[in-house]
Amino acid sequence: FGSRGIEVKIKAIEFCRKKKIPYLGLCLGMQLAVVEFARNVCRLKKANSTEFTTRLGRVDNVIDVMPEQKILLKEKRYGGTMRLGAYKCELKPGSKSWKAYGKVKYIFERHRHRYELNNEFREILEKRGMVMSGINPERDLVEIIELPNHPFFVATQFHPEYKSRPLNPHQLFREFIRACIKK
Repeated sequence: FGSRGIEVKIKAIEFCRKKKIPYLGLCLGMQLAVVEFARNVCRLKKANSTEFTTRLGRVDNVIDVMPEQKILLKEKRYGGTMRLGAYKCELKPGSKSWKAYGKVKYIFERHRHRYELNNEFREILEKRGMVMSGINPERDLVEIIELPNHPFFVATQFHPEYKSRPLNPHQLFREFIRACIKK
C-alpha cells in the first residue's frame, strides 16, 4: 500500500469511528485501527507500526513484531517470523465479539501475520476506551479490539474469512452486516 495508502486507510478508519459507521477490521485493519485510535484519542501523534517506520525518526510503535521475531529478523531468517495457523482466543464476557460467538469463553481462529499490538501501549489504549475483547491466553497477545460506544467497531488480528462460507457466514461478518443494515 505504501505509506500514502496506509495514511488514507487510517483516515477512513477515523471517519468510521467518528461518524459511528460500522467497521470490521481484519489483520492490517485491526493494526491500523489501533494506530488511528492511539494518534487521535490517546494523543500519541507519532503512533505507527514498525512495518511502516523503518526510516522515520522517533515513533510510538503501537504495532510491532514480537521480541522473539526481532531476533529472527535481525538474523535475516524471515521464514519463522509470521504467526501462522489457529490460535486460542479468550473472549471478554459482555463484549460484542463474545455475543457474536454465542457467549462462549474460548474460540480458535486462524492467523497469517507478522505484526502484533504492542503490549507496552495496552494500558493507555484501555484507559482511553479501547476494549481488548479477545486475548490469546498463552502469549497474552491481543486478538480482538472493540470500541464499546459505537454501533459496531470490531477489529481482529486473525482472519475470520478463512472460516466463512457463502451460506454459513462467520459470526463477525454476520454481526457486521446486521449493524450496517441498522445504520
